[in-house]
Amino acid sequence: MSVHIERTLVLLKPDAVQRGIMGKVITRFEDAGLKIVALKFAQADETKALEHYNEEIAERSGEHIRKRAVKLLLLGPVLAMVIEGINAIENVRKMAGTTEPKSAAPGTIRGDFSHVSYGRCDDKDIGLLNIVHASGDKKYAEKEINIWFTPEEIFEYKSVHEIHTM
Repeated sequence: MSVHIERTLVLLKPDAVQRGIMGKVITRFEDAGLKIVALKFAQADETKALEHYNEEIAERSGEHIRKRAVKLLLLGPVLAMVIEGINAIENVRKMAGTTEPKSAAPGTIRGDFSHVSYGRCDDKDIGLLNIVHASGDKKYAEKEINIWFTPEEIFEYKSVHEIHTM
C-alpha cells in the first residue's frame, strides 16, 4: 500500500476572516498532522475570483451560484493556504464538512462554525457563508494552487514528525 502525499488549496473565506476564527481553523489542520507549506493573506480581485470559480463551477452548479460565490469572495480578504499530507485532499474535505453548513456534521469546520442553509442564501440572493473552500480533487487542487500561489511561495520542509520517524 503506497502513501499518497498530496497538496490541496484551502481558502478561509471572508466570513472566517471577519469572524476572527482563522487560528481555530488552522489549528484543526495542524492538530490532524497536516502541514501548511504556503500561507498568505490576499484580497481577490474580480479576475482572480472568476478564475477560481471558473466555468466548470457554472456548468455544475449554475451561473447564478457562480456569481454569488464570486461576489462573496470579493467581500474581503481571504487566508489562502497550501496544505500537504497523506491523502490531504480527501482528509481536508472531510474536516471541512459538507458544503451546506446546515447539513454539515458536528465536529467538522462548517458544522461547528456555521449554520447557513441553501434556502437562506436563495431567499437573500447571497453566496453561501460556509467558512472554508477546499479543493475537490487532485485536478482542482493543482489548478487552484496555481491561481493563488507561485512555486516560490510554496515551501518544502520536514515536520517534527517526519524528522523523528525517519
